[in-house]
This record gives sequence, C-alpha cells and structure tokens, in this order.
Amino acid sequence: MTDVVPKEYRDEHKDEHRVEHRAELENTWAIPSGFIGWLKVVNQTNIGKRYIITAFTFFLLAGILGILIRIQLSAPEKDFLSPELYNQIFTVHGITMMFLFAIPILEGVAIYLVPLMIGTRDLCFPRLSAFSYFVYLIGGLFLWGFFLFGLGPDAGWFNYVPLASKEYSQSLSIDVYVTVITFIEVSALATALELIATILKLRTSGMSLAKMPPFVWSILVMAFMVVFAMPGVIVGSILLALDRLVGTTFFIHFKGGDPILWQHLFWWFGHPDVYIAFIPATGIVSTIIPVFCGRPLVWRKGVICSIVLIGVVSFGLWVHHMFAAGIPLHASSFFSTASALIAIPGAIQFLSWITTIWKGKVSFKTPMLFCLGFIATFLVGGITGIMVAIVPFDLQVHDSYFIVAHLHYVLIGGVLFPLTAALFFWFPKFTGKMMGELLGKISFWAILIGFNVTFFPMHRLGFLGMPRRVFTYMEGLGWDGPNEVATIGAFILGFGYFLVLVNILVSLFRGAKALNNPWNAKTLEWKTSSPPPSCNFYYFPKIESTEEHSSTQHKISVKGVRSDVREVITTTVEEARPHGVIRLPGPSIWPFFTALAAAVAFVGSIYSPIWFVVGFFLTSLCVTGWLWVPRPWNKGGSFE
Repeated sequence: MTDVVPKEYRDEHKDEHRVEHRAELENTWAIPSGFIGWLKVVNQTNIGKRYIITAFTFFLLAGILGILIRIQLSAPEKDFLSPELYNQIFTVHGITMMFLFAIPILEGVAIYLVPLMIGTRDLCFPRLSAFSYFVYLIGGLFLWGFFLFGLGPDAGWFNYVPLASKEYSQSLSIDVYVTVITFIEVSALATALELIATILKLRTSGMSLAKMPPFVWSILVMAFMVVFAMPGVIVGSILLALDRLVGTTFFIHFKGGDPILWQHLFWWFGHPDVYIAFIPATGIVSTIIPVFCGRPLVWRKGVICSIVLIGVVSFGLWVHHMFAAGIPLHASSFFSTASALIAIPGAIQFLSWITTIWKGKVSFKTPMLFCLGFIATFLVGGITGIMVAIVPFDLQVHDSYFIVAHLHYVLIGGVLFPLTAALFFWFPKFTGKMMGELLGKISFWAILIGFNVTFFPMHRLGFLGMPRRVFTYMEGLGWDGPNEVATIGAFILGFGYFLVLVNILVSLFRGAKALNNPWNAKTLEWKTSSPPPSCNFYYFPKIESTEEHSSTQHKISVKGVRSDVREVITTTVEEARPHGVIRLPGPSIWPFFTALAAAVAFVGSIYSPIWFVVGFFLTSLCVTGWLWVPRPWNKGGSFE
C-alpha cells in the first residue's frame, strides 16, 4: 500500500490506450474458471450473488416449513405433525428466517451494490468476504442437515433457558443451536467490518459523506449495528454451550446462575436485529421511489439523519420483549418510552416517501408496487409496535398470536416487500435481463393479498387468547375460523413467491435484454454496464454534485493506479479526497479452507470440546496460508 497525495488527474476521453487498458483490467480482475476456480473467487459481484441466491433458497425452505405449520394449525386437534416434529419445524423456520435469510440477503445485496454505488472496484478485504460467505453456507447446511436427521433445534429461535438447559433438553438439538448460531454470526460480523471499511475508505473522488446515497448510509448504519449487536447473542450462546458441555452454571438458577441473563443477552441482539433488517430495507425504498416518481427524494438529509437515529435508539429497546419477566416498574417505563419514541424517525421517512410520491409523476412498475405495499403493511406493524410498547397492553397480549401478527407485519411487510422490490429493480444490473412485468404485477397482488389474509386474522386470535408456540388447540375456543383463513392465506402467499421464482427462471433464459440503465436512475451502479465488468469500472468516476439525482459523474483516469494488478484508490473519510493506492489480494482457495477449519472447531464442539482445539489449530494453519505472500506485496505504485 502507498500513501501519497495525488498530483493530477487526466480526462479519459483522449486516452489512446483505452482498448488495451480495458483488456488488461478484464484480465487482471478475471474470475477463475472451473470448480476449483469457483472456490477461489473473491470478486464482490460474485460473492454478493452467491449470498443472494443462497439466502433466497433458505427463504423458500423456511416458507415450506411455514406452510407445514399453518396446515397443522388449520383445524383443532389436528395430528398432521407430531409435537416433537412441530417444535423442530417451528424453531428451524424462525432460525432460518432470522439468521439465514433476513440479514444474509441484505448483506449480499450490500456486498454486490455498495462498491458499485461508491465508485470502486471491489471491497477492501475481498478474501474476507469470500470467507464470510463460506462460513454462512456451511453453517446453514449444517443446521438443515441436523434438522433433516431429526436433531434440529426445538426450543424456539429465541432458545430460552431453562428449557434449553441440559436438565430439560438432553439431546444434541440445543448444542446444534448454540454452536451453529455462533458460527453463522462470525460470518455476519466479518461482512459488517468489511462494509464499514469499504464505505469509509474506498469511496470515489468527491463522494463525501454528505453525498452518499441513502442506501449506502443505511448499509453503513446496519454494519455498525451488527458489530454492536451480534456479540450479545454470541456471548449468550457461548455461555450456554459451556453450561451444557463443561458444566458451568451461568443460567442455572439453583446453582447461582440467572436464566433472565439469557433474555438480556439475546434481546440485546434480537430487537436491534429487527432494525438491522429494516434499515437497509428503508434504504432500498428511498432509492427506488425517487426513480419511479421522476424527482429527487424529498428531505434527503432528514431521511439520512432518521436512519442514523433509528440505529442508535434501537439499542435502548431490548427490554421491550421482557415486560412480563418481572422487570422493575421504573425500568419498564424507560423502555416503554424508548419503544414509542423510535416511531418518530420512522415517521420522518414515511413522510418523505409519501411527499415524494405526492409531488412526483408515479410510474407503477413492479418495484414501485412493492414499495407501496411496504408502506401500507409496515404501517400496520408500526402501529401494533407502539401498542405493545405500552406495558399494560403488552401484558395482555404477551406470548399471544397478536405478537406473531405484529412480528410478521414488521419483518415481512418491513423487509420482504422492499427486498422483492430490490429484486425486480436491480435484476437487470445482476443479470443483464429484464424481469417480466405482467407476471411481476400478478405476483405482487398475490403476495399482498396472501400476506394480509395470513397474518391479519392473527391479531384477532391474540385477542381471543390463542398462545404462541402451541402445536394444536381444542374445539369450541373460537380459534378454528381465523386459523383456517390464515392457512388459506399462507398458500396464496406461497403461490405469489412461486410466481416470483418462475419469473426469475424465465427471465434468466428468455427475458428481454436490459439496457445499461433501464430505469433512468441516477446512482453510480447504473453508470457502468449491466451486468458490470469484473472490475466494476474501467475508469474511476468523480462526483461533483450534492444530490445524486442531479449529479454528473465524470470518468477520470488516475496516474499511478496500475491496471495489471488489483489496485484501487483510497480516499479521506469525510470528504473523499484521494490520498493513496491500495493493492487488493486476488483469487485464493484459502478462505474456503479457513471456513472448513473453523467449521471443525464449532460443529465438532457439539460432540466434544477437544474439537474446538483441533479446529483452532487447523484454522491457524489456514490463516497462515491465506496471508502468505511469496513475493513482494507492492512495488510502490503511486499517484503522479
């Protein structure tokens, strides 16, 4: 790495060696071929697509489990599933949605789009992103592998003790939970650190913090939240693993431990986790709505400030989930107030979107329809969120199906609708093909109707007293009608996403070829080809305007940045002034081997603590190979 001040830039349009320059860049950033080459890939566009495809696959699997749950609850005293299998399905459904879908797919979208949006050629630690993907993939496969062999976790995605302690759960199912969840969160933390460093140091010339797109701001806030939130569940899982494997007593009450400690540690992660997923979703909506309204986002700075404020305030809400756990009244009052106050920055974003739509010329394309569906459905989830923030009301509906309805309106309405909008919006960028518009609109209405038919009746079930986490119920309680309606809605919702899957497959093979910028969007990812070249940009763009919707991006060539090696410019944190060159590592199989070695440490500890020692030793060897450079790392390229 060099760290010298740039002396000059030169215009690209007179470059006599343009063709040779591009060919050399393509060769330098080329993707290895073959299966072994697939294991070596570190390019951010490839890693991002892998995250998205893998997470979407886990989403479909979790959706199938959700339909099985609804079939079991569609009528009183149904024996479609046994109690033991129901508990596993219920738990794996929640774990998959929260740990293997919501956060990973958003991180995958960020990995793909952020370097393009900030005008750089890759993430700052390419091999770390490859390692994080393999950790995520291996962890998800192990979780589902154990589930398919009857050893899936069965104490809920929240895994409360003492139910999850050795005394009450002696099988390996809880050990699978605590080790696999910790392993997967290593992936989330690695990706978060990668995104933070990339956004702060690799933005293109002129893209100051004030000029960053709202989506990039949302990813930056999300990444910081992951860094602060994930250690809570990691520490809790490690302590529970020690209780179960080596006989410690962190959560065993009669031996001096405290079961409530688990709830504090888990919900320190669990409630911010909702906003970790929600904040990037708002960044997606703030990106798409202006495009289909033909005007800049209203009060852009207010939206960005509200994103940051939500990220900060969300860490003061975790006891929101523990009002029935014997929390002192003054503490409950504080967290109740904080839970209501977080609606204010959310309302700022809603007003910005509504005003943008009101003053724009709206084009009702499929991405815009899903954004409108998000506004409508999340509004319901936000209102019920304020309701359960009130302690007396929460005590009445706590652990009832009202909470199930609220949770799904927040997570599906607040995350899944924007993600589906993002799929239709950026699909041309990912593949160079357009998704079918007619089929997209049909799928939207099926999803919107199916979602509301599924989850809205659950509010009534909660008022009628139906508790969460039950696998059956008796006749004559008035629960059978709403449950039957909810089950019908689940099939409609599943059909809607089946149409989305069909649309993806048909578009990939028979879709119309996309223009480089089919939506006439203004952000930087649309200033390169669709799909982008392996190096993202042949020439680094330069931002000159405050608003991304009226910005002019000029192609510039930077002397001293070589095209025969993977080099990118680094910029200052606040104003994005170029001040150095960093050389990025190329393809390597060592991140894959390191992930395998780490898997030995974590998954092996399910059976014996000795495997953690073995895995740690193997991981150390693999990291040595990862970092080993047999020749000088940098010959000193610099700006001239």
